[in-house]
Amino acid sequence: MLGSIVWDVDPILLRLGSIELRWYGLMWGLGFILAYEMGSRLFKKEGHPDDWADKLFVYCIVSAVVGARLGHCLFYEWDYYGSHPLEILKIWKGGLASHGGVFALILALIWYSKKVTHKSVWWLFDRLIPAVAVVCACIRFGNLMNSEIFGYPTDLPWGFEFVRSREWQELYNQNGVAQACHPTQIYEMSWLAYYKFGLQKRIGLITGVSLLIFFGARLGLEFIKNPQVAEEVGMTLNIGQWLSIPLILLGIYLIFTSGKRKEAF
Repeated sequence: MLGSIVWDVDPILLRLGSIELRWYGLMWGLGFILAYEMGSRLFKKEGHPDDWADKLFVYCIVSAVVGARLGHCLFYEWDYYGSHPLEILKIWKGGLASHGGVFALILALIWYSKKVTHKSVWWLFDRLIPAVAVVCACIRFGNLMNSEIFGYPTDLPWGFEFVRSREWQELYNQNGVAQACHPTQIYEMSWLAYYKFGLQKRIGLITGVSLLIFFGARLGLEFIKNPQVAEEVGMTLNIGQWLSIPLILLGIYLIFTSGKRKEAF
């Protein structure tokens, strides 16, 4: 039986002199391209104006990237970034938090809905959920290629030895004993949302169910993840779990009120 998987993948896909193309950046870009294509096709199928998808793409990419960056800096490493505010702009050095991206995306799409579609923001989110799922899957694949955000040790045969990770080497490869860890990036990457049984007719239902599934799973998976920052050591619920709770509650609210919600504002 397979004991573990030795994960020894170079996070850099291509080097051209001093220029590096990393898997992580590529997957972010690919996720947004696929999401745009999915949203554009759906709007066209439903007969909405051609420029809706173009405007939506700008709103989504700006809010998601800015929100994810600010979320990481504010929620996870404010002690450092508060003292070095210009470092917040150096996004190429890494540090993006999905919760920050989601919060910013909700705010941006509320504004977009009022100015462009004149429909409920949850009507819009119901149509974006499949695309959002694709972006999330791409980002988690990028985390896997970076050998980051992995879980605690496991004896299961699909445990990964992240040999390129300094964190894994320091924690789980000592005294000649290598411990395989949960590939939590793959667990989170496996979540996808889709339309079935006409559920899109109940405004907000698909979004609510998706929030409940995704962030409920995130809440549970955090129990087998390593702390992302030192402040999380010893916490009963870590930062990611506390940030997941309001989104889970929002999902429950959307589910129970979906039958009463109107399409327009």
